Amino acid sequence: MARIVLTADETLTSTYHDVPLLDFLGCAPYDKLPKWIYALLDSQLSDENGVLIQAPYGLRKVEAALLRDGFEREEVVVAHPRAVERFIDEKTTVVALYEMDPLGLGPVSMMFTNGGQWVNYTSVKFRELVTRINRVRELKGLKFKLVVGGPGAWQLDFRRETREKLRIDHVVIGEVDHIAGELFRDIESGTADETIMVRSWPKVEEIPTIVAPSYKGLVEVMRGCGRGCRFCEPNLRVARYMPPERVEDEIRLNISAGIDHAWLHSEDIFLYRVEDRKNFYPNAEAVVDLFEVARKYTKNVNPTHGAVAGALAVPDMIARISEIVGAGPNHWIGIQVGFETASPELIGRYMNNKMKPFSPEEWPWVLLNGTYVLNKNYWFPAYTTILGLPGDNDDYEIMTARLIVTMEHELEERLGRRAHFTVTPLSFVPMGLLRDREFYKIDDMITYGQFLHLYYAWKHLMREIARGLPSVMRNNPFLIPFYPLARLGAHVLLRQIEKWGKKKGYNVMRLDPLEGLRVDVEEHRWYGTPRLAEAY
Repeated sequence: MARIVLTADETLTSTYHDVPLLDFLGCAPYDKLPKWIYALLDSQLSDENGVLIQAPYGLRKVEAALLRDGFEREEVVVAHPRAVERFIDEKTTVVALYEMDPLGLGPVSMMFTNGGQWVNYTSVKFRELVTRINRVRELKGLKFKLVVGGPGAWQLDFRRETREKLRIDHVVIGEVDHIAGELFRDIESGTADETIMVRSWPKVEEIPTIVAPSYKGLVEVMRGCGRGCRFCEPNLRVARYMPPERVEDEIRLNISAGIDHAWLHSEDIFLYRVEDRKNFYPNAEAVVDLFEVARKYTKNVNPTHGAVAGALAVPDMIARISEIVGAGPNHWIGIQVGFETASPELIGRYMNNKMKPFSPEEWPWVLLNGTYVLNKNYWFPAYTTILGLPGDNDDYEIMTARLIVTMEHELEERLGRRAHFTVTPLSFVPMGLLRDREFYKIDDMITYGQFLHLYYAWKHLMREIARGLPSVMRNNPFLIPFYPLARLGAHVLLRQIEKWGKKKGYNVMRLDPLEGLRVDVEEHRWYGTPRLAEAY
């Protein structure tokens, strides 16, 4: 039993058999993806008498902040969602949930659920957890407060009627590291607002070091970004860099718990301790030093996110990191990267720092050449694009599809089996400085150009599942049952996209093959003049 019970829905406590990018499985539609397939792919974190041995990183930060702020160890528990009832009794004052996508309104979910017309697994599992917690509260007549925070908490403020129906007492939006103790005591005393908007940001010294192992060995190396993309909440926050010694402390803690991996989390790893805030030229020495620190403990070192422009700006940095962690044909470095659009006009309008130190006009060229640099050094970028950006048109969307075609052809021609990337289109979600815009609903709003963008991205993904999945999962025994299932699933999905497109009037089987863009791979250290993308 505990005074403060911290947990998350079970889509956030599944390891998904360590299959790359399968962490997004929870975004799949509940009534479309068979339950037996989800159950097969789900693999929950271990617990000890209901207490999570590893836990989502956000929960670990709140836990550490509460302990720092005067709560006793026995008063705070990080519970497995399937065992949360064990820790709730009359002594419990707060049950707090850390959530990423509680109502399925995130960009990935909105794409997979036809603009929110279907229910996804994250929202089902969230509602199941809340229902169970409320049942305990009702049956035992308890007075604790049910609180939801985390990156997805905004969804419950956006859908207040759902929040009231679920009997959620407080929603916390923002970073709480510096005020966790005060905030929880205000909730306990009944003086906190129903929606708690934390408008200040903690300084680096106010962000605590985790005190127990984190999910998959995740450690935070920086917070915020600084590039200022208008659609992105994290990129609008002030950038803060964790000192290498703190990063090392957290890696050491995870390694001592038997986690042979270090995921270096940031919004853009290549901006770690950046000094050039005008052109965003990477501080390559600091980035390399960070990987050297992590490599002292494990060879399984991966960044979570990065910008392709940073990789292209300093190719030697990428090569050096690959050398440090021993990247090669049997050891790929995965990284999530924002592709967004091939349109120089849109990238300049909404993301005018994303391509720096290059120019918006060079963006298609940056994507091709940056991917070349990454692939050459055994990095596997998983790109995301955006369907329905305000102001887009079919020319911009077709340009994106054509660049995917060019990248596939040019990289395979130059690098052979070393050429790998994926592109996953996501629905535009009104966030950041564009929060007053409209949600993109694919079934109602899809245009011809957007369909080509979607189709060629998924067509390439099907190719990558066949070519790339065995490489990145070479040492994972789950590859044996998963590989044929993934190939079949990708093939079925592509056929369904073709049928859906035909129904919408976009019959790709009758179209001529899509031409690529005239953009070339140029292997130099620095590129001074714009390389404009033109049609062949």
